Amino acid sequence: MTRFRLTVEFDGRPYMGWQRQPHGPSVQGAIEAAVLAITGEPAAVHAAGRTDAGVHATGMAAHVDIDRPFDPFRLGEGLNAKLRPDPVAILNVAVVPDDWHARFTCIGRRYRYRIVNRRAPLALEAGRAWQVAAPLDADAMAAAALVLEGRHDFTTFRSAHCQADSPVRTLDRLSVHRHGDAIDVIAEARSFLHHQVRSMVGCLMLVGRGKWSAADMAEALAACDRQRLGLNAPPDGLYFTGAVYP
Repeated sequence: MTRFRLTVEFDGRPYMGWQRQPHGPSVQGAIEAAVLAITGEPAAVHAAGRTDAGVHATGMAAHVDIDRPFDPFRLGEGLNAKLRPDPVAILNVAVVPDDWHARFTCIGRRYRYRIVNRRAPLALEAGRAWQVAAPLDADAMAAAALVLEGRHDFTTFRSAHCQADSPVRTLDRLSVHRHGDAIDVIAEARSFLHHQVRSMVGCLMLVGRGKWSAADMAEALAACDRQRLGLNAPPDGLYFTGAVYP
């Protein structure tokens, strides 16, 4: 038995999310079907995070155990061949120790949320970015983002369906950067609550519109009340960009 680490890129639009679902296609299911087609072995593929429907990834970390011996490069080539035409790509395959786990060994997760701030429709990024037509003040958004950094009770920014035992998380980084019409929000933490990044971005957008201030953000955080959430951003612009391991 060999454990392989997979680095995965995917367009989340056709899927119900990463996790295997009984009522629709999933990224996990697509990769597991490819593994079965190549090896003849049913195998579970475990990931560093469980993305929602419509959320994308440029660097999802995952692992799979396979009985038959495989060269990592050949395994990656075979998986990509079987995954076509699904919008899922295996970027890299490497052998890892048997006790390495994509989820439980992970000590950090990184997300990027992409906003396109313009009136013209998205010809190339429809479904892959959140278009906000009204002008946004990225500097005000960046200042308000600092309010959320650190260790807090993030109940306000947590989905009502979140299954985490505690709403307390340590947000290592939340930064906002404008590049022309594009605004990228970068979030880094050991782990995130369900919808946490999208909820934070939604409220940052309100700050950019001038409807909220940094003080409003602080009050919403301190309230520990989902009813105080200003807005939950759509999944379109969210990307899982990387996982950190010891």
